[in-house]
Amino acid sequence: MSTRIVLVPGTLALLPEHASLNDPVAELRAACLAAVAWLGAPDQVLADPQGRRVADALVAEAGVTGRAPGVERAVLVVGNGSATRSEKAPGHLDERAEAFDEALGAALRRCDLRGLDLSLADELWARLGGIPALGDLLGPDAEVSVDHDAAPYGVQWWVMRWTCGS
Repeated sequence: MSTRIVLVPGTLALLPEHASLNDPVAELRAACLAAVAWLGAPDQVLADPQGRRVADALVAEAGVTGRAPGVERAVLVVGNGSATRSEKAPGHLDERAEAFDEALGAALRRCDLRGLDLSLADELWARLGGIPALGDLLGPDAEVSVDHDAAPYGVQWWVMRWTCGS
């Protein structure tokens, strides 16, 4: 039996009221829905209150109701990187944002979040949500795949999947 973990960003643009013919995050939404469908109904959601709204909306939109075969535990994590990657970003431009996001993205890929600078994350308007808790969930045997890695609107978003265990 394995554990599946999915990371999606907590942007309000993913709420159903923002999906339309001119969806501002169509590519991101598609990646999130595919990842949530792969996850199945989560046993646990790690998120701040805004992220919880996004998680609930994605689970409902993906139409997942049960656990995938062979999966013992399914965890949906909601969080994103900095919101200071450009002049038009919510937190405006901070020159440290790109390096922070690159380091966080690399840490997520190697399943090792030790040394995550939570103070800097706050300064860069990163809505980490459940990301810090990933360190306790991911082991050295975790297999990771990245479905989406982009910073449109000056905000770093990832959609990632991990499988842990056999």
